[in-house]
Amino acid sequence: MSEPRRADRVAERLRAELSELLLRGRVRDPGAKDVVVSAVRVTDDLSLARVYVRVLQEADARRKQRVVAALTRASGFLRRELAAKLKLRRAVDLEFFWDEQVDRVERLERIFDELSEERDAQDAPEEEEAAHEP
Repeated sequence: MSEPRRADRVAERLRAELSELLLRGRVRDPGAKDVVVSAVRVTDDLSLARVYVRVLQEADARRKQRVVAALTRASGFLRRELAAKLKLRRAVDLEFFWDEQVDRVERLERIFDELSEERDAQDAPEEEEAAHEP
């Protein structure tokens, strides 16, 4: 197996450090409460990190916007903290995005459940007819 790219290693370290900062409440903005960093993607030149976040509970569109806005406001602080901890030559710019992946998976699961229920409902009358035939 090949060695992970440097950008991937930096992305994982950023994810861990950001998670730690958020978990410890270092970002005081109430909009950033209960935030989980689900993924970080870093460009090959290590200049930009795309940070994907979620919250622990259900979030409506307004809450999602507040979370991303709060983290964007705190990006300067987070950038300085990360630069000190990671000792990179250049501080990485941070862009925050809501992680839609879990929402997509949940939507697909609901669709599959509905299809399964429809199939079971269609099969039930056929099974009853077969049971009553002589």
